[in-house]
Amino acid sequence: MHGTFGSAGFDGARGFDRGPGANMWEAMDNLRTAFDRRGGSRMGRGDVRAAVLALLAERPMHGYQIIQEIDERSGGAWRPSPGSVYPTLQLLADEGLITASEADGRKTYALTEGGREEADAAKDRHAWLPQGDHDRSGSSTLPKAGIELAQAAAQVGRTGTPQQVQQAVTVLEEARRRLYSILAQD
Repeated sequence: MHGTFGSAGFDGARGFDRGPGANMWEAMDNLRTAFDRRGGSRMGRGDVRAAVLALLAERPMHGYQIIQEIDERSGGAWRPSPGSVYPTLQLLADEGLITASEADGRKTYALTEGGREEADAAKDRHAWLPQGDHDRSGSSTLPKAGIELAQAAAQVGRTGTPQQVQQAVTVLEEARRRLYSILAQD
């Protein structure tokens, strides 16, 4: 395992000095900044409600299952807190859109007929995805792919030889150019 970055040395204020891996670290910082700019993982009001209705339209669940399912379907981009999910469940129950039944010490929630009608009316909307994160198919694959790319680049940076680090920098620079070329197409 090689933990070096060629001639790069560590500077506490700036990270690694300009060495073979410096461009890679800049690229990773740019990637992280781009994903941070998308607004984090908070969603607008009403989205927890829509997500809960969409999930309960598939099958009855308890609150923790709902949280896990939203996290999974959003590719980790959104994991609502219990403090937003459980009050939403209570509100939906108060509105008569869901019912709760207790089994094994857990409340399991299911849609009523009115809840099913409301869920059906909004079924085209993928409520578990943060706003602006949809690609044309309705998934959140781009942020997940970007994060996985950054993780792979970080691994090369930590364990790769100077030649491997330089190859990774070349790949990342080419990927960046190709991504911008996608936006340039009509």
